[in-house]
Amino acid sequence: MVMLHMKRSEDEQFLFETTVEASVEATITEMVNVHNTRLRIHRLKLEGEELAEYGPMKQPDQQGIDEFSETPVEKGPYYKQDPTGRRTGNAAAPEAVVTLRKTLADADSAAHKSWVEKKKPLKQQELLEQIDLIRGAVMICFPMGLPEWDHVREAIEDNEELEGSNLGLSVLDVDSAQLWWAGKEMMRGNKLAVHVGKNEKTKIICKLQKKGAGAPQREPVVDAETQKQMMSFYYKKQEEQKRLEENTEDDYTNSAWASSNSLKKHFAGVSGDIKIR
Repeated sequence: MVMLHMKRSEDEQFLFETTVEASVEATITEMVNVHNTRLRIHRLKLEGEELAEYGPMKQPDQQGIDEFSETPVEKGPYYKQDPTGRRTGNAAAPEAVVTLRKTLADADSAAHKSWVEKKKPLKQQELLEQIDLIRGAVMICFPMGLPEWDHVREAIEDNEELEGSNLGLSVLDVDSAQLWWAGKEMMRGNKLAVHVGKNEKTKIICKLQKKGAGAPQREPVVDAETQKQMMSFYYKKQEEQKRLEENTEDDYTNSAWASSNSLKKHFAGVSGDIKIR
């Protein structure tokens, strides 16, 4: 199976497994779905933590700090005021909240970029199962359900209005997204084999782009760890050169490398100084 390492940024990356016989169009569709579902899970994690802490969202036209509200605020047994004024403050029972937070953490872990280092490809069905688990945990916390304007409910039902928001900038469209590799766009009408060859053991680093965004920036020649080692090496060399320039003494003449007889001693099998008592 061909391994595609989709990497838009350090955070937006995952592995996707397919075959060279798959069409580019089908591959783009599946990869975009995985990409967007990962982002959806991350949004659920952020909003779900707020839900666990401060309860359901208020209606958009009623949002505001409770202590400045002109109407009486309904406070449940686990009330905690939301400092942003977005949520009611009526959280669920503590034991149910623990379950919700664990489910959110597990889902976020299942979609995390760390699976790239572990060489485990992501699958759309597995990610959707994590969202179903979040749905169940939310129902345990709030059996009557969440209001239709709550962001957690919108994300669970895949009914979010993200256009024009920062959260929507990374979301890709299935029909118009482009797949790039080695500075070239993969044509939707081709099979992957046309671009990557027929070896099923191939692994490439590719990028999903929005239509019209142009060619993405190429990956650096060396990885971050190698670059760090190179920077450390050159820093040490610079420090050594600086010390040599600052040293005006002639004590270096006593060093083995400065001896005019070092070559002669080497071939004679003599190393170091010979001392006679």
